[in-house]
Amino acid sequence: MKALKGKVTRSLPSGAYIQACDNSGAKVLRIFSVKGAKTTRGRIPRAGIGDMVLASVKKGKLEMRKTVVFAVIVRQKKEYRRADGTRIKFEDNAAVVLKDEKGNPKGTIFKGPIAKEVTERWPAVAKVASIVV
Repeated sequence: MKALKGKVTRSLPSGAYIQACDNSGAKVLRIFSVKGAKTTRGRIPRAGIGDMVLASVKKGKLEMRKTVVFAVIVRQKKEYRRADGTRIKFEDNAAVVLKDEKGNPKGTIFKGPIAKEVTERWPAVAKVASIVV
């Protein structure tokens, strides 16, 4: 996992519900932990583009429901700044479900665009992505 080049605004707090944008069987995820988040005592950890989160599956196939999965945030509504000065935002908040902690995606098809920062940080996700913005 590499560092991000831009200044990503972290806009998804613990407890946020997000859509799963792959064909892993999960539809809606609830973030309950952000891997590697360092905050002030008492502050709720937040996730942004390219962050790995621990999430529970709230809606989806029966075998996926009520399970804990690793996921990577691939889109967020809140705009963030790239290293070249441009700002980018997406229509929705979305994540990709992972098989393991190393970053291998569980699904084989991703719906919608995926941020360029995610493909730089997670090469296994970049292999499956069809649209990169």
